[in-house]
Amino acid sequence: MRFKSSLYLLPLLAVAACDKKSDNKEENKPVVYPAIADDRHPKVLTTVQGNITLFNGGYGSSMAQDPSDKTLFYLLTDRGPNVPEAATGSIMIATPDFVPQIGKFRLKGDSLVLESSILLKNSAGNNLNGLPNPANAGGTGEKPFDINNNPLSPSEDGIDSEGMALAPDGSFWISDEYGPHIIHVDKNGKTIEKINPFTAGRKLPLVLAKRRPNRGMEGLTITPDGKTLVGIMQFPLYNPGSAAISNSLVIRIVTFDIASGNTKQFVYMMDNWNLQAVSEIAAIDNNNFIVLERDGNFPTEANRNTVFKKIFKINIAGATDISDPDNGVNGKLINGKTIEELKDAATLAANGITPVTKTLVADLMTDITTLYPHDKAEGLVIINPGLIAVSNDDDFGITGANQVYQQKILTGTNKVDRNSVYFIKLKNPLY
Repeated sequence: MRFKSSLYLLPLLAVAACDKKSDNKEENKPVVYPAIADDRHPKVLTTVQGNITLFNGGYGSSMAQDPSDKTLFYLLTDRGPNVPEAATGSIMIATPDFVPQIGKFRLKGDSLVLESSILLKNSAGNNLNGLPNPANAGGTGEKPFDINNNPLSPSEDGIDSEGMALAPDGSFWISDEYGPHIIHVDKNGKTIEKINPFTAGRKLPLVLAKRRPNRGMEGLTITPDGKTLVGIMQFPLYNPGSAAISNSLVIRIVTFDIASGNTKQFVYMMDNWNLQAVSEIAAIDNNNFIVLERDGNFPTEANRNTVFKKIFKINIAGATDISDPDNGVNGKLINGKTIEELKDAATLAANGITPVTKTLVADLMTDITTLYPHDKAEGLVIINPGLIAVSNDDDFGITGANQVYQQKILTGTNKVDRNSVYFIKLKNPLY
């Protein structure tokens, strides 16, 4: 074979049926997971300049499996179709009324079938949106405008949803790239609680507000006992600023005790400073997790050995808690420097800081028998010890920059990107 595989894709028969018992023989059948399952019929959201179609679509920023019905998957959208304008830090939003949402998908053979959507809402029951937040309420400095170049107003109800955890009671915890915020919503999407570094009530560490724009709390999971949220930032914080942390590999993990609100922080070391970095985290147990780390490149047969989309197993036991007891804006300082300024493992060690351990579990580029063609591997689910699932963010089928939309065509397949879930059997079980 051309590739020496440590994992492989093939149709897999799950060893366990749905947890719930039923008189319906169909429901009690073991679930057969295909190599790939696609959303083949996304609805058209709108058509914009140049006859570019925006699909809905957009699911895959995060993913969770229903614990009682293993054919059901919940897939999260981000803030909605948008393209950046690099020169001004602005962002064009074609559908300002888009509501970030959770899609409830049924696995049928090798298809993902959207059964319903849960629209995310504020505590008053009004729909959330994807608009940037105002200053001092989670704002990242992005200036939104619509497709006709009309300015849009920031919104405190804006969320750039990226991480999702399904709680034992069926409610959801959502993390985002603005504030960063963690929002607890009920089964119908209505906000129960909103947690961030700066508003009243329970808080995240203030240092997390130093997140780089569009690189906030990308991943979120919940421990199997339902007691602790574990979030991971996508990229090193701009702490104290972007120039000071150039080439830094230091990414923060934060744990949040749901009952008490107490937090801890740990260092995760990214592999290369020029990656898009972390997309997701999923809990194995209270100390062990898997993390999806990636670049932003489109894979082809020619470059698949250099594109970076890998999954690592990490352990936080024994890692140094880098929390700042004073909750300062720059977090804990070591000899006057921020944790991000220490940059690499050797400097961290010299200053008494131990990162989480990190072991490669899977490489999507070299360890599967089919080409993984997507740029944005983002969702991650543990099906069982030997099987994981990865979803992609298809960006609503569009891409672009500087006020120009383009259809998002995958370089490796020459097809429009669409939401897909890859079921990957691991050679070595996670536990």
